[in-house]
Amino acid sequence: MRNIAEFTLIGHVGTIKHVGKTVRVTVCVNYPFKDKGGEWNDDQHWNEVTIFTKSIQGYVNEHVSKGDLVHARGRLRQNSYERDGKRIYTVDLIALEFGRLAQAAERSAA
Repeated sequence: MRNIAEFTLIGHVGTIKHVGKTVRVTVCVNYPFKDKGGEWNDDQHWNEVTIFTKSIQGYVNEHVSKGDLVHARGRLRQNSYERDGKRIYTVDLIALEFGRLAQAAERSAA
């Protein structure tokens, strides 16, 4: 039996950074909820997606900008490192697919 640990995100791009041989894209995902007063609010979560694949990096560089609505799918990778004598554990989101669903409103109006 095959084991899997995957993620799927649909959200808006915050930043695009080039770090070493990777491209890292932050994606904001909103979870709507009703507060105690019955008003709808968004619970925002920022996720950093790491892209190793050259073809996906090229696509992001040419077609994706801050504010764009994007879809990312990929695998989870657990990692750890030591800082100030303490072990820090992380979960990396490694993109296997990445696409733009819609341009940011300010770019599409221009």
